[in-house]
Amino acid sequence: SIAWGSSYVNDFIDRGRVKRMYLQGRPNSRMSPEDLNKWFVRNDKGDMVPFSSFATGKWGFGSPKLQRYNGVPAVEILGEPAAGKSSGEAMAAVEEIMKQMPAGISYSWTGLSYEERLSGSQAPALYALSLLVVFLCLAALYESWSIPFSVMLVVPLGVIGALLATLARGLSNDVFFQVGLLTTVGLSAKNAILIVEFAKELHDHGKGLVEAAVEACRMRLRPIIMTSMAFMLGVFPLAVSQGAGAGSQHAIGTGVIGGMITATVLAIFWVPLFFVVVSAIKERRRKSDSSSLEKGAQA
Repeated sequence: SIAWGSSYVNDFIDRGRVKRMYLQGRPNSRMSPEDLNKWFVRNDKGDMVPFSSFATGKWGFGSPKLQRYNGVPAVEILGEPAAGKSSGEAMAAVEEIMKQMPAGISYSWTGLSYEERLSGSQAPALYALSLLVVFLCLAALYESWSIPFSVMLVVPLGVIGALLATLARGLSNDVFFQVGLLTTVGLSAKNAILIVEFAKELHDHGKGLVEAAVEACRMRLRPIIMTSMAFMLGVFPLAVSQGAGAGSQHAIGTGVIGGMITATVLAIFWVPLFFVVVSAIKERRRKSDSSSLEKGAQA
């Protein structure tokens, strides 16, 4: 085995460099099965016996490279989704196939597939954190815990439009669509802020809730339409793009455009209603608290 497969012996220094020493037969004596006739070994009687008298060799086929993953023999499989299918659907199909494999055979995702699985499980927490940050920023802006609810209630209106537009084009819920969904949440809140901020200012100056909400909607209608149209036209090339990477661009552009359409059209009617309802509940609670305090003081 040393003559044919080599064996490490020691290190030596050659011109100031440390090199490793291996013991092995000459190449012309170990290249074919017939070379076994060139090697001899001494038997118990002291005679030299050729290797070919007790060993044979033949050509065979084997893997040029042995792969291991986490210390276990493994086979790496690379692929891409079929036309019209998402990466999530392709990964789900692979998982269904692996469930039919015999016992002792398992699978693990690596590379981009592993990152996609990891990010997919974190999506609900990411949405919740995004909504919480938006709510806290609005609470700091209006110095109130109730008025930001009238802004946050418009978020589902934008999400509905993004989902409908994505389903209409036959796209899937992938990572790129989720990025567009988060963008839609911020843009929907932006439209609501434009109305709520002016409505609150008018109400603080003495106007009634309904009158202030209608006047704020009338005053901010043009800025809302202009900013929404500007953003939709900005992402329109993504929705109609072609070539490499067009799938990811379609997911982002379609989701954002659909969300902005519903968030703009519906927000004009629903945001004033949300503001009036939330503000009325807030004032009613404030009056009940003040009346209870007066009764306690009289008692």
